[in-house]
Amino acid sequence: MFENIQFANPQIFWLLLGLPVAVLWYFFKRKDQTASLKFPSLKGFPKNDLLPRLKPVLFAMRLLALACIITAMARPQIREISTRTKTTSGIDIVMAIDVSSSMLARDLRPNRLAALKEVASKFIEERPNDRIGLVAYAGESYTKTPITSDKGIVLNALREITYGQLADGTAIGMGLATSVNRLKDSKATSKVIILLTDGVNNSGFIEPETAANLAVEFGIKTYTIGLGTNGNALSPIAYNADGSFRYGMREVEIDEALLQKIASVTGGQYFRATNNQKLEAIYDEINKLEKTEIEEFRYYNNEEKFRPWVLLAGILLLSEWIFRTTVFKSFV
Repeated sequence: MFENIQFANPQIFWLLLGLPVAVLWYFFKRKDQTASLKFPSLKGFPKNDLLPRLKPVLFAMRLLALACIITAMARPQIREISTRTKTTSGIDIVMAIDVSSSMLARDLRPNRLAALKEVASKFIEERPNDRIGLVAYAGESYTKTPITSDKGIVLNALREITYGQLADGTAIGMGLATSVNRLKDSKATSKVIILLTDGVNNSGFIEPETAANLAVEFGIKTYTIGLGTNGNALSPIAYNADGSFRYGMREVEIDEALLQKIASVTGGQYFRATNNQKLEAIYDEINKLEKTEIEEFRYYNNEEKFRPWVLLAGILLLSEWIFRTTVFKSFV
């Protein structure tokens, strides 16, 4: 009966504090309310001990009726809430991912590329109201997934990104330019590129500065991330006879000045991730910086439930009156 019940005027329940006061008043005044007459002997009168003892039931019925009236005044109701959300300021995001051989370095666990894919997957899942696309680049670049609101497609495409799909190298300018091309016709209020690399620009025919200027022209903000520990990292240095990589210690080279310039020119920020925890923290920070404005509409449907309480109070008062004027008439 009380499941999902809410009260429109819960402050009315303060009136229930008067009920214990009424009980105390009745307890101390009940003898004064009944006329008494002394007889030397009651042998000539019929004995009826039960009805006088049940007389307080009438007072209890009045109290219960009063409690029901107070509950009705508090307006019990069942509230059904339906919501509708509207994205008022959507964000289109392209994640440009470096897939060169150096992304297999093991200074992040289990390697840079695997760590990035894990963190990027979480980032994508936390952006349900935005469109996201993927660009992969190494010695050249290509669009892995155009911007889409289907997160399942984006996540599957991210899992499919591996080393070896492109010629080796690091074409930062190409990766940025391809990302700009994906976003230039977007009608979104905010357009963002998250460009990650672990090296220096050494491939491609588009300079990073040129691509950054294109981003500025189309109003695209770029967040850049330099990935890799400080110093040396266990990285692929050659091929074994079976085609697998031979690993050795190699100095980490990241063109931080270039990444800082790209971020500054386009209105973004530069971050440096030297381990898994910092990489995750960076994506969390970008997630906080780029907020999607969502407008929520709530519709309330209230079903009033005070009528049964009023009916119960009426039944109690009517029953009390009937008992008082019939069964208990001789004792009232």
